[in-house]
Amino acid sequence: MSLVKIERLATGVKGFDKLISGGIPRGFFVAVVGEPGTGKTIFGIHYAWQGVKENDKIIYVTTEESRESIIRQAKMFGMNLDEAVDSNKMIIIDALMKNTNDEWTLNETDIDELVKKIIDAKKKLGYGRARLVIDSMSTFWLDKPAMARIYSYNIKRVLYKWDFTALLTSQYAITTSSAFGWGVEHVADGIIRFGRRIVGGELKRYVLVEKMRQTPHDLRVHYITIEDKIGMKIEEATELRQEDVSMPEKLKKQLKNHEGI
Repeated sequence: MSLVKIERLATGVKGFDKLISGGIPRGFFVAVVGEPGTGKTIFGIHYAWQGVKENDKIIYVTTEESRESIIRQAKMFGMNLDEAVDSNKMIIIDALMKNTNDEWTLNETDIDELVKKIIDAKKKLGYGRARLVIDSMSTFWLDKPAMARIYSYNIKRVLYKWDFTALLTSQYAITTSSAFGWGVEHVADGIIRFGRRIVGGELKRYVLVEKMRQTPHDLRVHYITIEDKIGMKIEEATELRQEDVSMPEKLKKQLKNHEGI
C-alpha cells in the first residue's frame, strides 16, 4: 500500500523539522504554546522568514509587540523582514500600536476584524501558498476566556480556504503553566509546547511536540538555544520525561475527548 505524499513547510529552525518528519503539513493550523519568554515569538519569526526565502505569501499578526519591535528582533538573527515588507512579500499587521493612518493596524482586538484584515492582506499579496503567524491569540480573549474555543474555531474555519499554513501562539501563565482560556489547542492540527526550567542554577528553555496529525513525530523533550545572529537551535533530547513538561492533565483529558485527536 502506497503512502500519500504530504507537502510539508520547513520552519527554518535548525534541527526542528527532523522532529516532525520534515516540516508542518501544508494547510495545518498549529498551536505554539507556552509561558512568556520561552521562544514562541522567535519560532514564529523563523517560520515567517523561511517563507520569505521560499517565496510564500507571509502575514504576521503581532499583538504584544509593535511591528517595529518584531522587525528589530528579526534583524538580530540576520532576518530582514523590513525588506520583505517593502518588496510586497510580507505584511505585518500591528494590533498593539493603534494607528488609524496605517492600513495594516488592527484598531480593535476583535476576532471578526482580525479575520477581515488577514483576508485583505492575503488579497493584497496575491495568489499562492501562504504562511500566517498570529502572536498571540490569547490577546483576543483575555477578558472573555470562555470564548477562546469558539474564536479559535472561527479563525480556522474561515481562513483554511485561503491556503494558509498557520502558527497560532497562546500564552500560558507563569504561575500555573495554564492557558488564559483553552481554545487553540482544541482545534489545532498540531501542538508545539515551549517551556523553561532552572537546571543547575541556569535557565533552560525546551520544546516538545505534543501533537502533529498525519506525522510521526519525536516524543522527547529537547532543550533549545537562542543565539545572536543565528536564532533558535534545537539541541539533543534531554533526560526530562514527557510527563515532566507536558500540558496540564486536565487539558489532556479535554483533548482526548475532543473529536479528531
